[in-house]
Amino acid sequence: MAADAEDFTVRSPLTLPVLPLDDEVVLPGMVVPLDLSDTEVRAAVEAAQAADRPSGNKPEVLLVPRVDGTYAATGVLGTVEQVGRLSDGDPGALIRGVGRVRIGAGTTGPGGALWVEGTAVEEAVTGAPGAVLELVTEYKALATAWLKKRGAWQVVDRVQQIDDVAQLADNSGYSPFLTTAQKIELLETSDPVARLRLAIGQLREHLAEQDVAETIAKDVQEGVDKQQREFLLRRQLDAVRKELRELNGEAEGDESDDYRARVEAADLPRKVREAALKEVEKLERASDQSPEGSWIRTWLDTVLELPWNERTEDAYDIQGAKALLDAEHAGLADVKERITEYLAVRKRRADRGLGVVGGRRGGAVLALVGPPGVGKTSLGESVAHAMGRTFVRVALGGVRDEAEIRGHRRTYVGALPGRIVRAIKEAGSMNPVVLLDEIDKVGSDFRGDPAAALLEVLDPAQNHTFRDHYLEVELDLSDVVFLATANVLESIPEALLDRMELVRLDGYTEDEKVVIARDHLLPRQLERAGIEPGEVTLDDSALRRLAGEYTREAGVRNLERSVARLLRKIAAQHELGDRELPFTVTDGDLRALIGRPHHVPESAQDPSERRTAVPGVATGLAVTGAGGDVLFVEASLADPETGAAGLTLTGQLGDVMKESAQIALSFLRSHGAELELPVADLKDRGVHIHFPAGAVPKDGPSAGVTMTTALASLLSGRQVRTDVAMTGEVSLTGRVLPIGGVKQKLLAAHRAGITTVIIPKRNEADLDDVPAEILDALDVHPVTDVRQVLELALSPAGALVTAAA
Repeated sequence: MAADAEDFTVRSPLTLPVLPLDDEVVLPGMVVPLDLSDTEVRAAVEAAQAADRPSGNKPEVLLVPRVDGTYAATGVLGTVEQVGRLSDGDPGALIRGVGRVRIGAGTTGPGGALWVEGTAVEEAVTGAPGAVLELVTEYKALATAWLKKRGAWQVVDRVQQIDDVAQLADNSGYSPFLTTAQKIELLETSDPVARLRLAIGQLREHLAEQDVAETIAKDVQEGVDKQQREFLLRRQLDAVRKELRELNGEAEGDESDDYRARVEAADLPRKVREAALKEVEKLERASDQSPEGSWIRTWLDTVLELPWNERTEDAYDIQGAKALLDAEHAGLADVKERITEYLAVRKRRADRGLGVVGGRRGGAVLALVGPPGVGKTSLGESVAHAMGRTFVRVALGGVRDEAEIRGHRRTYVGALPGRIVRAIKEAGSMNPVVLLDEIDKVGSDFRGDPAAALLEVLDPAQNHTFRDHYLEVELDLSDVVFLATANVLESIPEALLDRMELVRLDGYTEDEKVVIARDHLLPRQLERAGIEPGEVTLDDSALRRLAGEYTREAGVRNLERSVARLLRKIAAQHELGDRELPFTVTDGDLRALIGRPHHVPESAQDPSERRTAVPGVATGLAVTGAGGDVLFVEASLADPETGAAGLTLTGQLGDVMKESAQIALSFLRSHGAELELPVADLKDRGVHIHFPAGAVPKDGPSAGVTMTTALASLLSGRQVRTDVAMTGEVSLTGRVLPIGGVKQKLLAAHRAGITTVIIPKRNEADLDDVPAEILDALDVHPVTDVRQVLELALSPAGALVTAAA
């Protein structure tokens, strides 16, 4: 940077030999030693010595910085103070920088050096004295701080003694942290005040960088000290452990060596072994305090505990399996027949060497769907007993997290494998019977859909390569027998249901309940009540009345509770001295022991107290989550003076059932004349249809014929027969369309004391599933038209009854 003309005065031109300095800068006031073994340095010094000069003057040279072969525009006049030997013995010269010289044109001179003409620059301090003093003070403070960090206390004193601004600024040329470009910038800055500001900026920047470097070095040193301390403590801990092992007589070896030995000794599949060995290598490299080490150890423990090649031998005694199923469960012929078929097929495949085909085994997935208490869960245990396999139950009710099925990723804190892997681990074999209990109660939320995760588990074409998110290795589930239980079929996703073979358990007949209570429930409750088997006996008539009048259900849970209550009452009376044992309970003793019956059939009630004692009430059949049930439909007409025309529906009905009511009303309006009904009342008066048990949601089309019959009974004034129940969907033309759940509905009708049942003609084939004793007790009428329903259900035209107000 060139200075203005007023900042300096020009003296007479100087003719000097050039001493080039490669990548080095000398400022005025500096004293530097130069090596004369350099040809250019020696030539310049010899030329200066040979030149004419006044007596007593020292030889003068022009010190010019040279960067990449290019000379700077400004140099420094230097005097050769002394020529001799350097500290290493090589010839050298001591040169002092005197002042700045602006380089001019080249000229000639003695010796082999380059001679140039130059102009010496005299510098003048400009600016306010106060501002200049502040700069001097700031520079000295910065320089003192830097020198103190280096321990150069003598230099501190010398810097503090310098008061000249130009000399103080040029003194920064000694700074080793300045680059050649920064020194050249100082050299070419002629104004002493500007040069001092530049030196202050360079020094401040260096001190800031030094502070950052010291902070980093301190942090690194602290980390190194901590690692060294930790290393020392670990060495001491290893030594203590070694001494303890020697005292206890244990073999020497660390944890990672133990895991490697366990993996190599374990009977693992090839890919699983490779994955486990990779994790062992990671464990050997990981620190003992690293969280990754604990993750790896947990994963290795899980993998080593899984029974990769453990399998139980199937019991292929088909006759024995069938006898075991019959002994443990009464009824359920469809389910036991399907299990027997499965065992027979597996036996034949094993006999012909077809146990494994295409890497897969012949696994099975059965879905047991039925109301509560019919024995779905206990049936899973019986299947395992019949096959000679271990049994594991996986409760899915309320599960909403997909990771419960497929496992968590190992990066999560507290990660665990899924319930399927845990079931295999608990079973101790790769071919257990796994019961997925309450699969229809699986939910979904923001954490995923567990039912979707079950798609791969329950697909025999895919589950031989099931991959759990936690294990991340393939697990063969093709030899696992999966049994799923559910109460409501509609709650199971269609894709999941497609992967399972559906087996329905529609409930027990009264005869089956008596057998179950006598052979299974009574012995269990006798033991729980502390009563010897011969002390209390329940007659079959008592069991039948318990099943028919004290409980009304598809299963036997309430029946078992009634038996338990009965035995507790007898045990308490015996302890109080009011009852002598042994004692046989008959149906006549039940009321005195456990009170009145809770479910009296309509047929057993007084005719005037029956629900269908007035026109407008019909008996329908429905299917709920608890099995089949009897559903009553009540209809009434509003007074024409109220003006409340239209259709009113109550009883918490769904959209489909509301539409069925509209269809029934439309059919009667259009065909009322044909049926000899006063349809004019339907136009002028409001129609109200009510389904009792209004707190229970109801939906479905199967109550169509029941609502049509109730309305026809109301309009005609003819009662609906007490012993008749009906089910079926109705169309606008009066056709009776098929419905579902025929077996459950017929069982419910039999429990309620119904003797005549009307079903759609197209459901006649479903009667094959109904037990023979139920069909013998019921008079079933398959119909195709509503007119047939009305002929069968309504009382004769002559027996008219005036409806109650």
